[in-house]
Amino acid sequence: MQLDPIVKAFLDQLAAQPGPKMWEMEASNGRAMFVEMMKLVGPQNVACGEITNVPAPGRAGDIPLRVYTPLGAGAEALPALVFFHGGGFVIGDLETHDGLCRLLANESGARVIAVDYRLAPEHKFPAAVEDAYDAVAWIAENAEEFGIDAERIAIGGDSAGGNLTAVVAQLAKEKGVPKLAFQMLLFPATRMGADTPSMRERAEGYFLDRPTIDWFFGNYLGHESEKNDPRASPLLTADLSGLPPVFLMTGGYDPLHDEGVQYAERLREARVPVTHADYPSMVHDFIYLHAILPPADEAIRGAAQALRGALRKE
Repeated sequence: MQLDPIVKAFLDQLAAQPGPKMWEMEASNGRAMFVEMMKLVGPQNVACGEITNVPAPGRAGDIPLRVYTPLGAGAEALPALVFFHGGGFVIGDLETHDGLCRLLANESGARVIAVDYRLAPEHKFPAAVEDAYDAVAWIAENAEEFGIDAERIAIGGDSAGGNLTAVVAQLAKEKGVPKLAFQMLLFPATRMGADTPSMRERAEGYFLDRPTIDWFFGNYLGHESEKNDPRASPLLTADLSGLPPVFLMTGGYDPLHDEGVQYAERLREARVPVTHADYPSMVHDFIYLHAILPPADEAIRGAAQALRGALRKE
């Protein structure tokens, strides 16, 4: 299937912009560029219920959280989605994904709790993993204070956040806590250093390119050997059985497409229920383009409805 024409026009505009590429920048400049892009194309002016910022205790200090209550929520305990933002472990924060979290809360009926984990290169692997796991464990321990149902806690994220989701689900299974009901993996990175057809054929010109991927992972990892650590590459985990059900989203023009598909296949082989939503004409994380791309809204709503269905009270 051909690349979506609206996406192509957006990519042509990006290519025509003067100045350095993401992978040619310092991390701080890359973060600023991402913030400005999301202000232009991300979900805009999304009304939501109560929004509060709270700290979670982590092994390296407090982890900032942002709690989104959906519109029309009553006093009963709600299901929850603990969300990890994308950005290659280097860029992104609570603000860049604020609109997306508002949409997910309203459409799913879940209380969404976004985690502002530590970023690289200031904080190398496995800092992000530690923050992500610690935040989820603490939220589950304090479910009543958050007004959430401890039996209906899901985790999810996009890109690097999808990677963290897969890793945290595996760690929770290994440790026995917290109890998780569902995983939402949006365009997940599952194998660092992957050499797949999509990584080769979509290496340049499709929003996320190979030089940027290498820049992300180079900033995140302290040593090349860490690519083979399952906490960095969850696809390498030997036993995927017993994990929570999964909703997994991929884009046909995403370099990460094939490793996402491979993870879905391995989950199914391990008898983990998987719903795979593939968008053949779309690029990596096209849900960011909500303000200019109608299918982005459709995809976000689809993911939220999958979450709503999975966390429905019996």
